[in-house]
Amino acid sequence: MSVRELVVLGTASQVPTRHRNHNGYLLRWDGEGLLFDPGEGTQRQMLRAGVAAHDLHRICVTHFHGDHSLGLAGVIQRINLDRVPHEVTAHYPHSGQRFFDRLRYATAYRETVALTQAPVAADGVLATTPSYTLEARKLSHPVESFGYRLVEADGRRILPQLLAEHGIKGPDVGRIQREGALGDVSLDDVSELRRGQRFAFVMDTRLCDGVYALAEGCDLLVIESTFLDEDEQLATDHGHLTAGQAGRVAKDAGVRHLVLTHFSQRYSEPDEFERQARAAGFEGELTVAHDLQRVPVPKRR
Repeated sequence: MSVRELVVLGTASQVPTRHRNHNGYLLRWDGEGLLFDPGEGTQRQMLRAGVAAHDLHRICVTHFHGDHSLGLAGVIQRINLDRVPHEVTAHYPHSGQRFFDRLRYATAYRETVALTQAPVAADGVLATTPSYTLEARKLSHPVESFGYRLVEADGRRILPQLLAEHGIKGPDVGRIQREGALGDVSLDDVSELRRGQRFAFVMDTRLCDGVYALAEGCDLLVIESTFLDEDEQLATDHGHLTAGQAGRVAKDAGVRHLVLTHFSQRYSEPDEFERQARAAGFEGELTVAHDLQRVPVPKRR
């Protein structure tokens, strides 16, 4: 049975707190693991969350501020120490290549794993697999930053009532699914469109076109809400979003489940982030993330 869930490893912005680690998020998707923005302490948070180096297939870094990337050195060395048997691919802004190189070779270690570097230079598709297409969109932050979007291809859902109406049963059900038609009956005649699931990861950014493109129609949207609405000017000045802005994005984009994260240490009341996102009009499922939390991807519509 396939598992699709978000494992939250850390939720703090800029600096860790007593209760929040630096950023870190693992998306489990049909046997693959995509690690987003491994900040300092990610390797230990993985251990606490039951995430092994063998679970990692891709590392996606939005930008090279420390709270989103300082954990790279430890994670990469752990992948090699544990001799992960499969290829691991790293995506990150091309403009930060020098930072990636420094982190990858921060100290001496023995390389045993094929780590493929796949830097992101512009909007577009980064990878296509049998389970998903991975895309990137540029965001608006003082340093170059990209958000990531994972899209499952649409499929077909067989409808038993329509099969019965056309007299299709037994082995012929499998045949029409494999071949697309059975005599004069097409697969479209006995099925309906099954929309693929969509996930997006939006970190440090002001409101911009990229935010909306990433969030559009998502089943699960992980988005920064560093500031509360009363500090909107501060958010804009430093290239961040408020809880209300994140809520409006999710509302306008038709998001099903919104995950707020990347909270400034200046705030001590996490429930206020949810209240402001709700006040902005978002009515779907909403999670104010905390460390070591697991958030399932919503079931298909």
